Amino acid sequence: MASPRKLAVEDLDVRGKRVLCRVDFNVPIGDGGEVEGDHRIRATLPTLKLLLDRAAKSLVLMSHLGRPKGAPEAKFSMKPAAKRLESLLGRPVRQLGDCVGDSVRREVDAASGGAVLLLENLRFHAGEEKNDAAFARELARLGDVYVNDAFGVSHRAHASVAAITQLVKPAAAGLLLKKEIEFLGHALEDPARPFAAVLGGAKVSDKILVLEKLVGEVDAILIGGGMAYTFLKARGVPIGGSKLEADRVDTAKKILADAAARKVEVHLPVDHVAADKFDAAAKTEIQAPGVKDGWLGLDIGPKTIAEFRAAIGRAKTVLWNGPMGVFEMAPFAAGTRAIAEAIAAVGGTTIVGGGDSAAAVEEMGIASKFSHVSTGGGASLEMLEGKVLPGIAALTDAPARGASR
Repeated sequence: MASPRKLAVEDLDVRGKRVLCRVDFNVPIGDGGEVEGDHRIRATLPTLKLLLDRAAKSLVLMSHLGRPKGAPEAKFSMKPAAKRLESLLGRPVRQLGDCVGDSVRREVDAASGGAVLLLENLRFHAGEEKNDAAFARELARLGDVYVNDAFGVSHRAHASVAAITQLVKPAAAGLLLKKEIEFLGHALEDPARPFAAVLGGAKVSDKILVLEKLVGEVDAILIGGGMAYTFLKARGVPIGGSKLEADRVDTAKKILADAAARKVEVHLPVDHVAADKFDAAAKTEIQAPGVKDGWLGLDIGPKTIAEFRAAIGRAKTVLWNGPMGVFEMAPFAAGTRAIAEAIAAVGGTTIVGGGDSAAAVEEMGIASKFSHVSTGGGASLEMLEGKVLPGIAALTDAPARGASR
């Protein structure tokens, strides 16, 4: 894991203990109040089952959902997540009415026999996002040991991720968190080559640090999505009315120059699915090599798909973060789908870096074909940038190898 190595859930003695476990059940909820995508819930099951198999007295799960403003909002309740977890786990899950307070503490203290309890949304209290010590102390009264299995929020210094670790010890990494570190951290330290990075999404500014880091690590970079048009502008290719971050053109030029100096292949779109407006019902046509005035590039075109597929097919390690177009709209989803399928077919290590890319492969039903699909968007980007995540740094250091516990 990270240096120093952190204590792992397998190292804990949880028999007869209350395990306070931070999970990431921030999942999409439909208009009917049902969970629409349960990847993050399913990803936590191995840790929960391990703790139950090891005879924990109870599992006290805590999560956030959405962006409530420090007060209860019915649409952000954890109830749908509790219902889906109960179905997946095959045992009762008790969803509590709050996450702190006397009534919550009484229910937790009375639970035994491997009971599973899910606290109400942590962000119904402002102290969560403020990393408030008093709020963390209230949470700490609910557990004897702490496990972080919420990679998706481990880049945030929040009370249930950071401050809590100073109050409930030992604090260990769950199996999901360990897996995220292994693939996003260690797998990139010594990758099988050729190593290709496929980056997309709307904005260059979201991924500048990742790009700068990866230029020194990879053999090829493939850039699609809205961010590609800032790079095409830097190369003097016409982009019409496509997405442009004018203040990032010089940055794009520097990244391209650095890649050339390091002999890193850079693949940019050579044709485009262009539309006359940002609308699923827009008039569309394939345009090359750039985009005409009055048109928007909303997906990569067939020649680009072929070029990208060939580059991906040569790779033994592929990291993908960000869609190739506006994949939420059917007319502009083909590029993302084609690239996802090409990466899934690679006979090597394939890593999807969370966010929209993870949502795309889940929607396509091919997530199982990848070596790893990250549960964290922002967290995965920060790890790829080489940052130390607060939620990982805060965990208890593991004993030195060979030392007695």
